[in-house]
Amino acid sequence: MAIPEQFIDELVARSEITEVVSSYVRLTRKGNNDWGLCPFHNEKTPSFSVSREKQIYHCFGCGKGGGVISFIMEIENLPFVEAVRFLAQRAGMEVPETGENEGYRRRRERLLALNKEAARFFHETLKSPSGGAGAEYLFGRRGLSKGTVTRFGLGMAPDGWDNLIQAMGAKGFSKRELLDAGLAVDSKKGRIYDRFRNRVIFPIIDLRGEVIGFGGRVLDDSTPKYLNSPDTPVYNKSRNLFALNIARKSKQGRIILTEGYMDTISLHQAGFDCAVASLGTSLTQEHAQLLSRYTKEAIIAYDGDGAGVKAAQRAIPILEQTGIQVRVLRVTGAKDPDEFIKTYGPEAFGRLLNQSENHIEYRLRQIAAQYDLSDDQQKVEYLRSAAEMLSTLPSPVEREVYGVRVAQQTGLSADTMAREVQQAYSRRFKKAKKQQERRDLTPTLQLQPKERGLRYENFRSARAEEGVLRLMLLEPGLFREAERMGLTAEQFSAPLLGRVYGLLYQRFRSGGSTQLAALAGVLTPEEMSHMVQILEEPEDLAHSQQALRDYIGVIETEAVKRKAGSEQDPLLAAREKFREKKAYGG
Repeated sequence: MAIPEQFIDELVARSEITEVVSSYVRLTRKGNNDWGLCPFHNEKTPSFSVSREKQIYHCFGCGKGGGVISFIMEIENLPFVEAVRFLAQRAGMEVPETGENEGYRRRRERLLALNKEAARFFHETLKSPSGGAGAEYLFGRRGLSKGTVTRFGLGMAPDGWDNLIQAMGAKGFSKRELLDAGLAVDSKKGRIYDRFRNRVIFPIIDLRGEVIGFGGRVLDDSTPKYLNSPDTPVYNKSRNLFALNIARKSKQGRIILTEGYMDTISLHQAGFDCAVASLGTSLTQEHAQLLSRYTKEAIIAYDGDGAGVKAAQRAIPILEQTGIQVRVLRVTGAKDPDEFIKTYGPEAFGRLLNQSENHIEYRLRQIAAQYDLSDDQQKVEYLRSAAEMLSTLPSPVEREVYGVRVAQQTGLSADTMAREVQQAYSRRFKKAKKQQERRDLTPTLQLQPKERGLRYENFRSARAEEGVLRLMLLEPGLFREAERMGLTAEQFSAPLLGRVYGLLYQRFRSGGSTQLAALAGVLTPEEMSHMVQILEEPEDLAHSQQALRDYIGVIETEAVKRKAGSEQDPLLAAREKFREKKAYGG
């Protein structure tokens, strides 16, 4: 681990998990745990549990879990080292800069410094004669003010193969650093050249005010029209939104989602400082979770063409899952918000925003657009499609209200439409019930890790391995008994469980903490969540030593079987494996 284990142990000890989590989630004490609404998915009934005793959190709804460092990594969208820095600052501790950690810190700082210098270079170029084409586009064609250009730090990448490389080289940055920052590209022939050439540049700034990447737009008909920075050690397009650093401070009480940089900037210039855009990718769950921290309402202002409609349809359920109220802007009399504002003014656009359709109205209108409602057969198909969509609404009130509206639109009786919606809802409910019944008939499947890559090959051994780890996490002194019995990580059948046992055993031998929270730097979020699920299962500690011996007995027996199986005839071994999977629901 890059950061010394002793520091991690002390940091976890000083960062009491309920105190940290309560900064983000309103918690209520019930029984031994604190409960609240999960910050990682939409829910109305609290299923998010925080254990003071075990120093872990676990959502019984979405399955996410971990310790205090994992929580900060998840909710702040930070890598491990940055999450440690975040908590260390909160606890008044100084992170020791040694070894890999020092190298990581320096590399990150260099890349951020390089991006900052590159942004300055592009901005200065825009003001120079070589930036004339970019200035014409931004000031002339798009009508941006100097204040807006300065506020967003817009710039121009000059034409040529290595202008930025030369300029940054003069400031002491290497070609390797330019490649790592995504500012340069290495050709197949080994030649390095600027990624952004003859393009208007949009710096991407994170919530901490750091330049983490860039977007570039061509000024002619060449392709691609927009070019974006690749993911780098300081930039991830799925976890950042353009202009959120400004929009999060808006007092307008909502977020406007646009399709691109210029749409967002134009709205800001018109006074709508709550506009943001995703960065060269569709809206992701990470984007939605990020937005949910700053707003309860989002208005989708995508283009009305086919691509915009599809993007809106994808974004609606993603946003809804986080508890955000979703509405969709319907622009009339102009092709997009920018043109509408230029034609009718900001006040008219504000009224248009207030008249935005809720997502149900929008989806019904999109369905209706696919059919000719003057044709009886197509009207029937529309009613069935509308009923199917309405059946997905969780609220019976919403199903009834919008069912009546569809009935009025088509001249159908409200009762007939209500029956159609109810039938669609019943079909959906019965299908979900059958799926649950199938799962209930094979309960072992419920105990398998959700992530396919973590699935158990030997279920009987893995369950015993889970028991060993649970005992060790609850009663670390049992490591001595396991050591006396000769248990090793190599005897474990599940790679993850064996690795965790080895890590915890090593920490025990060195006198370190064996809390699960201390492993945040070496386990993935999925692995950590699975380990929390294991720890949350009931375990009787009254007879812990006997339970440990029983678990180890199963592990050793299964290990012997696996070894013998590897030496027997392949066909017989395959048949035995098939029988085992069938018996344990594999």
